[in-house]
Amino acid sequence: MDSEGIRGLSGTPFDGINLSNQYHRPSDIRLLAPCTPSKVVALGVNYRSHGEEMSHRIPEEPLIFIKPSTAVIGTEAYIIYPESSQRVDYEGELGVVIKSHTRYVPAEKAADHILGYTCVNDVTARDIQARDKQWTRSKSFDTFCPVGPCIETEVDPADLSLETVLNGEIKQQTSTSQLNFNVYELVSFISGVMTLLPGDIIATGTASGIGPMQPGDIVEVKIEGIGILRNYVVKQED
Repeated sequence: MDSEGIRGLSGTPFDGINLSNQYHRPSDIRLLAPCTPSKVVALGVNYRSHGEEMSHRIPEEPLIFIKPSTAVIGTEAYIIYPESSQRVDYEGELGVVIKSHTRYVPAEKAADHILGYTCVNDVTARDIQARDKQWTRSKSFDTFCPVGPCIETEVDPADLSLETVLNGEIKQQTSTSQLNFNVYELVSFISGVMTLLPGDIIATGTASGIGPMQPGDIVEVKIEGIGILRNYVVKQED
């Protein structure tokens, strides 16, 4: 963005970006999710504080699950509260965006495969999670993975402040320094299980303070140096 407005781009961060000669007013722009992942690999119990509030044992190795690409939405978009759930929770997290084909990468070389970082809300139907005794359905509804507002390429992920704010009230407050497994360890571990592709996202886990949202609520995930991911909760329509 400059004095003439927001300048258009073509291409992607993964195959090259070109500037256009078109400019747009900020009021005319709607930000989409900053990438289109083939998968979102998420972490369970990767903050000790969250493990304690949920009475979960702290895992000895990363506990991973997958959210589908169809759950991904951008900032200012709507989180749809499904009729099949009576409790839908926010989970604010740091997201890691993969830059290149990543397989069997040691932790000391993981940074070479990271494009940057973003905000993620790992929305969860908590009652369904409890009923199913596993996490796939509860975390995979359409709109259950807000991502954005951007991919920040210059930030150091080691010690970033993170807040989740519901209707103006801070609900989660932590630092990425409290992760049980850091970003580079996660890239290494996950790439030893599955190939990570350009644009894939690792959602690094949530801290204590999770709680329910209701239709009409506004939820924000704020991460130092990255920005604010803001979404609106709405009822499912027929």
